[in-house]
Amino acid sequence: MQNRQLRIYLEGTLFAALGMVLSWIPSGIGSSFSVSLGMIPLTFYAIRRGLGPGIFAGFLWGILHFVTGSVYMLNVYQVIIEYTITYASIGLAGFYSKDILEGIRNQKGKRVNMTIVAAVLVGAAARYFWHFIAGWIFWGDYALWGLSAFTFSLVMNGLSMISTALVTMIVLLMLYDRSPLIFFPKGK
Repeated sequence: MQNRQLRIYLEGTLFAALGMVLSWIPSGIGSSFSVSLGMIPLTFYAIRRGLGPGIFAGFLWGILHFVTGSVYMLNVYQVIIEYTITYASIGLAGFYSKDILEGIRNQKGKRVNMTIVAAVLVGAAARYFWHFIAGWIFWGDYALWGLSAFTFSLVMNGLSMISTALVTMIVLLMLYDRSPLIFFPKGK
């Protein structure tokens, strides 16, 4: 049992590292909008392994921002929200793990597609909710176009969430279509 748990969390570490590497691919427009390619492996891992491991891997991805010097720090509260809670929230996609894996086992294609979409939306919405809060509270002084901090954060983080969720959905639905068994960890 202990060896199995170790494998699960080592796999999560690898997915967090992959998320970090993918986040270095330029996908931003300006300073406030980007498509987060790192969401793809983290959401996949949360679906594959479940809620707890998914939250762990997301948290670890956030911590890797410190190791790589990718942290923008205004104060400790902003850092806690944007680099721990925010990234860990991606793991909430793992809430749908059992439903997706059961649907794949029972060959319920449409149900699996819809549940993958729901998992991606939950993980993305949870992550970007916290980015919105941080943007509104901490980054409001940098709002453009004369918008209020609330409106600017809502628009920019909302657009980033929608675009990131769409890219993540497309990739995960393609993975499911081409190789549904890839969602099953070895031994399940």
